[in-house]
Amino acid sequence: MPTAFEYNILRFRDVRPSMSYTGGDLSLWQTAAKEKLSALLGMDRFEKVAPETAVEFDRQESGFREIRFTFQSEAGYRVPCHLWLPDGVEKPPLMICLQGHSTGMHISMGRPKYEGDAVTISGGDRDFCVRAVQEGFAALALEQRSFGECGGNEKGPGCLPSALTALLSGRTTVGERVWDISRAIDVLLSDFSSLFDCSRICCMGNSGGGTTTAYVAALEDRVVLAMPSCAMCTFRDSIAAMHHCACNYVPHIGGFFDMGDLLAMACPKLFVQVSGREDPIFPLFGAEEVFRAGRTAYKACGMPDRCVLIPGNGGHRFYADDAWPHVHRLLSLI
Repeated sequence: MPTAFEYNILRFRDVRPSMSYTGGDLSLWQTAAKEKLSALLGMDRFEKVAPETAVEFDRQESGFREIRFTFQSEAGYRVPCHLWLPDGVEKPPLMICLQGHSTGMHISMGRPKYEGDAVTISGGDRDFCVRAVQEGFAALALEQRSFGECGGNEKGPGCLPSALTALLSGRTTVGERVWDISRAIDVLLSDFSSLFDCSRICCMGNSGGGTTTAYVAALEDRVVLAMPSCAMCTFRDSIAAMHHCACNYVPHIGGFFDMGDLLAMACPKLFVQVSGREDPIFPLFGAEEVFRAGRTAYKACGMPDRCVLIPGNGGHRFYADDAWPHVHRLLSLI
């Protein structure tokens, strides 16, 4: 006799998303799909407020300028950020860097704070800001909800109570994180626009950061390139197949979309999907299925070269040397 969890896994295998893109008028589908996705995420339950941006320091580091600031994304909720600007590069493109489940955004900056952080950084190319600056990009480290300064601690993120409480009011953690990215872009464009190329805003992340990146790509039109890593996989083979953090779950989404539809909604954005060949929680076969499904949209609009799947030789981590050449190649297309 199956347990309740095993029974629900079996039931989900029969779920078929009713709004997946299967061809036809892509623009018409995207309009309806984005409206539905926004509703599922609870995006109508957020209200814009004055950001009240506060710069805490602005200093020169070795090879880059660093600006630490916070802003208000909702009434009473502030988001901490670090903006890195590479020396000697005028108007660089910008990469928004999103950590996965970890002790916080300091991992993106390659600055271990707690025991185990150094291994997390070195064992998976997770120092996103460091590499971005080396590649000639400005980099924004942003603390996602329930991570680090926004609800985590030295033991890791604090997603569960926040995610479940959000669901009680019709919101989702994914929606909260997407909202914060959009409001961060507002602040970057209003307060820091002279420091980077506003027409080349990119977003990347691994695992939970990759999940946020995928949803941002689907809904935020000011992002021109998205690079989610170890996050894109069919719900059937990942989120609905095993234990995952509560922050990954969006009520009812499986009845309307699979993750390939996020890629289709992102079209024609530049898209670098990174996966680990040996990733046990976002397995490659499910990642390949998602990529094939999403790429149908890119083929429909005659731009299949704008999205690429990069399988890294390893597990659940980022693959900087494999991925970054494709970022430069794709950006050369626009």
